[in-house]
Amino acid sequence: MSEDEKREEARLKKRWAELSNKSYAQNIYLFTDFLNLAEQEIFWQCASDFSQSGFRLSGGYDQAERVMIGFGNPQELGYEMEFPIQCIEISPLQRKFSEELTHRDYLGALMNLGIDRCTTGDILIEDGTGYLFCNAVISPFIRENLTKIRHTSVKCKSMEQLPAVLKREPVLQELTVASLRIDAVIARLYNIARSSGTELFLSGRIWVNGRRVEKTSLLLKDGDVVSVRGYGKFVFYGQQRQTKKGRLCVAVGRYV
Repeated sequence: MSEDEKREEARLKKRWAELSNKSYAQNIYLFTDFLNLAEQEIFWQCASDFSQSGFRLSGGYDQAERVMIGFGNPQELGYEMEFPIQCIEISPLQRKFSEELTHRDYLGALMNLGIDRCTTGDILIEDGTGYLFCNAVISPFIRENLTKIRHTSVKCKSMEQLPAVLKREPVLQELTVASLRIDAVIARLYNIARSSGTELFLSGRIWVNGRRVEKTSLLLKDGDVVSVRGYGKFVFYGQQRQTKKGRLCVAVGRYV
């Protein structure tokens, strides 16, 4: 770890400690910016330090990759508070003339507006429409100023309810694997060579329940949510049965 990385990790931990202590002392809810997976991994390393105030994580919908941390315990505070997260629908003004926009295009347009990445969460795209999760404070600015992505004119509106794309259940698949090792399941699900799968671990592209995994021998448990950067995400539902040849039939829910 470089000196810059050490300083950034120390800064994050100090900031979280300040929010946790203030939440507990003043009996209020406090929220962080959106954290990426690497920052979430740092948080989990010291999460036990914040048990006094209590905490929750949310990205605005189930299985979100980028999340906020909310400090405060409903049982202690006597009330609940929703995360300050809003979903914005971003759609082309004239769909038949719109370009096929990518995640990078949406993110680039936001950065061009001077918006800090830490104020925005996941960006999902479905049928030419983008769905952006962001801090509610920055939402009005985005809705007013995000009018074009590349050469496509767009309109933005707040979503009162989650879009249907986020309510879809993962697609159930059954796989036959040699073991419950994470590398075996990933190789079978995404049809990649075991050696290529090892490279994914070494390059830090495998995450389980929001925490980076480097051990290829990790045994998956029922309910584990696995993210494979560049390939997708799935929920592991566990072993279903064993074949006559001793191989295992497991079920996963793949997000497509």
